[in-house]
Amino acid sequence: MCLKGKTALVTGGARGIGKAIALKLAQRGANIAILDMGLAPDTVKEIEALGVKSISLEANVTKLDSVEKAVESVISTFGSLDMVVNNAGITKDNLFLRMKPEEWDMVLSVNLTGAFNVCKAVNKQMFKQRSGKIVNIASVVGQMGNAGQANYAASKAGLIGLTKTLAREFAARNIQVNAVAPGFINTEMTEKLPADVKQHFVNNIPAGTFGSAENVADAVAFLCSADSDYVTGQVINVDGGMVMS
Repeated sequence: MCLKGKTALVTGGARGIGKAIALKLAQRGANIAILDMGLAPDTVKEIEALGVKSISLEANVTKLDSVEKAVESVISTFGSLDMVVNNAGITKDNLFLRMKPEEWDMVLSVNLTGAFNVCKAVNKQMFKQRSGKIVNIASVVGQMGNAGQANYAASKAGLIGLTKTLAREFAARNIQVNAVAPGFINTEMTEKLPADVKQHFVNNIPAGTFGSAENVADAVAFLCSADSDYVTGQVINVDGGMVMS
Protein backbone atom coordinates (compact mmCIF):
# COMPACT_ATOMS: atom_id res chain seq x y z
CA MET A 1 0.00 0.00 0.00
CA CYS A 2 2.79 2.38 -0.92
CA LEU A 3 1.69 5.98 -1.38
CA LYS A 4 5.13 7.43 -2.05
CA GLY A 5 4.99 10.55 -4.21
CA LYS A 6 1.24 10.96 -3.72
CA THR A 7 -0.46 13.93 -2.10
CA ALA A 8 -3.30 13.70 0.40
CA LEU A 9 -5.59 16.42 1.75
CA VAL A 10 -7.12 15.65 5.15
CA THR A 11 -9.79 17.98 6.51
CA GLY A 12 -10.01 18.26 10.27
CA GLY A 13 -6.54 16.73 10.35
CA ALA A 14 -5.08 18.72 13.23
CA ARG A 15 -6.11 16.27 15.94
CA GLY A 16 -8.11 13.16 16.80
CA ILE A 17 -9.11 10.75 14.07
CA GLY A 18 -8.08 13.22 11.37
CA LYS A 19 -4.56 13.44 12.77
CA ALA A 20 -4.32 9.64 12.99
CA ILE A 21 -5.35 9.41 9.33
CA ALA A 22 -2.80 12.04 8.28
CA LEU A 23 -0.02 10.22 10.14
CA LYS A 24 -1.03 6.85 8.70
CA LEU A 25 -0.97 8.14 5.12
CA ALA A 26 2.37 9.82 5.81
CA GLN A 27 3.76 6.53 7.10
CA ARG A 28 2.79 5.04 3.75
CA GLY A 29 4.81 7.74 1.99
CA ALA A 30 2.21 10.38 1.08
CA ASN A 31 2.80 14.12 1.36
CA ILE A 32 0.11 15.60 3.59
CA ALA A 33 -1.90 18.81 3.47
CA ILE A 34 -3.94 19.44 6.62
CA LEU A 35 -6.99 21.64 6.29
CA ASP A 36 -8.52 22.83 9.56
CA MET A 37 -10.06 25.87 11.20
CA GLY A 38 -6.65 26.78 12.56
CA LEU A 39 -3.05 26.06 11.62
CA ALA A 40 -1.46 22.89 13.03
CA PRO A 41 2.33 23.39 13.11
CA ASP A 42 2.90 20.64 15.70
CA THR A 43 1.07 18.05 13.61
CA VAL A 44 3.03 19.14 10.54
CA LYS A 45 6.28 18.57 12.45
CA GLU A 46 5.16 15.06 13.43
CA ILE A 47 4.33 14.26 9.83
CA GLU A 48 7.56 15.67 8.44
CA ALA A 49 9.50 13.58 10.96
CA LEU A 50 8.27 10.58 8.96
CA GLY A 51 10.26 11.76 5.94
CA VAL A 52 7.51 13.35 3.86
CA LYS A 53 6.41 16.90 3.15
CA SER A 54 3.49 18.54 4.90
CA ILE A 55 1.66 21.85 5.04
CA SER A 56 -1.11 23.20 7.23
CA LEU A 57 -3.88 25.32 5.75
CA GLU A 58 -6.53 27.35 7.54
CA ALA A 59 -9.94 27.18 5.89
CA ASN A 60 -13.65 27.00 6.65
CA VAL A 61 -15.15 23.99 4.88
CA THR A 62 -18.60 25.60 4.95
CA LYS A 63 -17.35 28.29 2.56
CA LEU A 64 -16.63 27.10 -0.99
CA ASP A 65 -14.31 30.01 -1.80
CA SER A 66 -12.24 29.31 1.31
CA VAL A 67 -11.88 25.65 0.35
CA GLU A 68 -11.03 26.49 -3.27
CA LYS A 69 -8.17 28.75 -2.17
CA ALA A 70 -6.80 26.01 0.08
CA VAL A 71 -6.98 23.42 -2.69
CA GLU A 72 -5.19 25.78 -5.06
CA SER A 73 -2.40 26.11 -2.49
CA VAL A 74 -2.10 22.32 -2.18
CA ILE A 75 -1.82 21.85 -5.95
CA SER A 76 0.67 24.70 -6.35
CA THR A 77 2.80 23.28 -3.52
CA PHE A 78 2.80 19.60 -4.45
CA GLY A 79 1.80 19.63 -8.13
CA SER A 80 -1.01 17.12 -7.71
CA LEU A 81 -3.81 16.06 -5.41
CA ASP A 82 -4.34 12.31 -5.32
CA MET A 83 -6.32 11.64 -2.14
CA VAL A 84 -8.91 13.58 -0.21
CA VAL A 85 -10.25 12.58 3.20
CA ASN A 86 -13.34 14.48 4.33
CA ASN A 87 -12.98 14.11 8.07
CA ALA A 88 -13.99 17.56 9.37
CA GLY A 89 -17.10 17.28 11.51
CA ILE A 90 -18.86 18.59 14.61
CA THR A 91 -21.64 17.58 16.98
CA LYS A 92 -24.36 19.70 18.58
CA ASP A 93 -26.34 17.04 20.41
CA ASN A 94 -29.84 17.63 21.71
CA LEU A 95 -33.14 15.78 21.82
CA PHE A 96 -35.17 16.57 18.72
CA LEU A 97 -37.92 18.39 20.63
CA ARG A 98 -35.29 20.72 22.11
CA MET A 99 -33.04 21.03 19.08
CA LYS A 100 -32.71 24.57 17.82
CA PRO A 101 -32.71 25.31 14.07
CA GLU A 102 -29.22 26.77 14.38
CA GLU A 103 -27.96 23.49 15.93
CA TRP A 104 -29.39 21.60 12.98
CA ASP A 105 -28.01 24.03 10.42
CA MET A 106 -24.51 24.18 11.91
CA VAL A 107 -23.99 20.41 11.95
CA LEU A 108 -25.38 19.90 8.44
CA SER A 109 -23.28 22.81 7.18
CA VAL A 110 -19.97 21.44 8.47
CA ASN A 111 -20.51 17.69 8.14
CA LEU A 112 -22.36 17.52 4.84
CA THR A 113 -22.05 20.82 2.98
CA GLY A 114 -18.39 20.90 3.99
CA ALA A 115 -17.75 17.59 2.24
CA PHE A 116 -19.71 18.81 -0.79
CA ASN A 117 -17.53 21.94 -0.97
CA VAL A 118 -14.29 19.97 -0.74
CA CYS A 119 -15.38 17.49 -3.41
CA LYS A 120 -16.45 20.42 -5.59
CA ALA A 121 -13.07 22.10 -5.14
CA VAL A 122 -10.98 19.01 -5.97
CA ASN A 123 -12.97 17.43 -8.78
CA LYS A 124 -11.45 19.60 -11.54
CA GLN A 125 -7.90 18.49 -10.66
CA MET A 126 -8.85 14.85 -10.27
CA PHE A 127 -10.81 14.85 -13.52
CA LYS A 128 -7.79 16.37 -15.25
CA GLN A 129 -5.52 13.67 -13.79
CA ARG A 130 -8.10 10.99 -14.53
CA SER A 131 -7.37 9.52 -11.12
CA GLY A 132 -8.13 10.11 -7.48
CA LYS A 133 -9.35 8.72 -4.18
CA ILE A 134 -12.03 10.39 -2.08
CA VAL A 135 -12.80 8.97 1.36
CA ASN A 136 -15.64 10.44 3.42
CA ILE A 137 -15.70 9.81 7.16
CA ALA A 138 -19.31 8.93 7.92
CA SER A 139 -20.57 7.18 11.07
CA VAL A 140 -22.60 4.12 12.04
CA VAL A 141 -25.03 6.67 13.49
CA GLY A 142 -25.86 7.61 9.89
CA GLN A 143 -27.08 4.03 9.38
CA MET A 144 -28.82 3.29 12.68
CA GLY A 145 -29.75 6.70 14.11
CA ASN A 146 -29.13 7.75 17.69
CA ALA A 147 -31.30 9.53 20.24
CA GLY A 148 -30.18 13.11 20.72
CA GLN A 149 -28.31 13.23 17.42
CA ALA A 150 -30.93 13.91 14.75
CA ASN A 151 -28.70 16.52 13.13
CA TYR A 152 -25.52 14.43 13.27
CA ALA A 153 -27.24 11.25 12.07
CA ALA A 154 -28.88 13.11 9.19
CA SER A 155 -25.57 14.68 8.16
CA LYS A 156 -23.79 11.32 8.14
CA ALA A 157 -26.63 9.57 6.32
CA GLY A 158 -26.50 12.35 3.75
CA LEU A 159 -22.74 11.89 3.46
CA ILE A 160 -23.26 8.21 2.65
CA GLY A 161 -25.74 9.19 -0.07
CA LEU A 162 -23.28 11.75 -1.44
CA THR A 163 -20.54 9.10 -1.45
CA LYS A 164 -22.58 6.63 -3.50
CA THR A 165 -23.73 9.28 -5.97
CA LEU A 166 -20.25 10.68 -6.59
CA ALA A 167 -18.92 7.13 -6.96
CA ARG A 168 -21.33 6.63 -9.87
CA GLU A 169 -20.58 9.99 -11.45
CA PHE A 170 -16.78 9.85 -11.07
CA ALA A 171 -16.11 6.18 -11.89
CA ALA A 172 -15.56 6.80 -15.59
CA ARG A 173 -12.69 9.19 -14.67
CA ASN A 174 -10.96 6.52 -12.57
CA ILE A 175 -11.87 8.25 -9.31
CA GLN A 176 -12.99 6.02 -6.46
CA VAL A 177 -15.28 7.47 -3.80
CA ASN A 178 -15.90 5.51 -0.60
CA ALA A 179 -16.83 6.08 3.02
CA VAL A 180 -15.58 4.80 6.36
CA ALA A 181 -18.17 4.65 9.14
CA PRO A 182 -16.57 4.51 12.60
CA GLY A 183 -18.47 3.11 15.55
CA PHE A 184 -17.50 4.02 19.10
CA ILE A 185 -13.87 5.14 18.94
CA ASN A 186 -11.61 6.17 21.83
CA THR A 187 -11.38 9.94 21.43
CA GLU A 188 -11.27 12.98 23.70
CA MET A 189 -15.07 13.04 23.60
CA THR A 190 -15.61 9.38 24.58
CA GLU A 191 -12.97 9.61 27.32
CA LYS A 192 -15.21 12.10 29.12
CA LEU A 193 -18.17 9.71 29.25
CA PRO A 194 -19.12 8.25 32.66
CA ALA A 195 -17.98 4.66 33.25
CA ASP A 196 -21.55 3.27 33.25
CA VAL A 197 -22.31 4.93 29.92
CA LYS A 198 -19.13 3.50 28.40
CA GLN A 199 -20.04 0.04 29.66
CA HIS A 200 -23.51 0.33 28.12
CA PHE A 201 -21.95 1.05 24.74
CA VAL A 202 -19.37 -1.73 25.09
CA ASN A 203 -22.15 -4.23 25.85
CA ASN A 204 -23.53 -3.59 22.36
CA ILE A 205 -20.21 -4.14 20.59
CA PRO A 206 -19.48 -7.80 19.72
CA ALA A 207 -15.73 -7.11 19.84
CA GLY A 208 -16.21 -6.02 23.46
CA THR A 209 -14.22 -2.81 23.27
CA PHE A 210 -14.08 0.66 21.76
CA GLY A 211 -12.02 1.07 18.62
CA SER A 212 -9.00 3.32 18.13
CA ALA A 213 -8.32 6.18 15.76
CA GLU A 214 -5.65 3.95 14.20
CA ASN A 215 -8.32 1.36 13.34
CA VAL A 216 -10.14 4.03 11.33
CA ALA A 217 -6.90 5.24 9.75
CA ASP A 218 -6.06 1.70 8.58
CA ALA A 219 -9.34 1.48 6.67
CA VAL A 220 -8.76 4.89 5.12
CA ALA A 221 -5.23 3.92 4.08
CA PHE A 222 -6.61 0.87 2.26
CA LEU A 223 -9.17 2.98 0.40
CA CYS A 224 -6.44 5.47 -0.58
CA SER A 225 -4.17 2.75 -1.95
CA ALA A 226 -4.04 0.98 -5.31
CA ASP A 227 -5.33 -2.12 -3.52
CA SER A 228 -8.81 -0.54 -3.61
CA ASP A 229 -8.82 0.47 -7.28
CA TYR A 230 -11.88 -1.73 -7.96
CA VAL A 231 -13.72 -0.60 -4.81
CA THR A 232 -16.07 2.37 -5.11
CA GLY A 233 -19.37 3.49 -3.64
CA GLN A 234 -18.84 1.39 -0.52
CA VAL A 235 -19.20 2.07 3.20
CA ILE A 236 -16.71 0.24 5.41
CA ASN A 237 -17.89 0.04 9.01
CA VAL A 238 -15.09 0.17 11.59
CA ASP A 239 -17.22 -0.65 14.60
CA GLY A 240 -16.23 -3.98 16.13
CA GLY A 241 -19.33 -5.58 14.62
CA MET A 242 -21.86 -3.25 16.27
CA VAL A 243 -23.80 -2.67 13.05
CA MET A 244 -24.21 -5.63 10.73
CA SER A 245 -26.34 -5.50 7.59
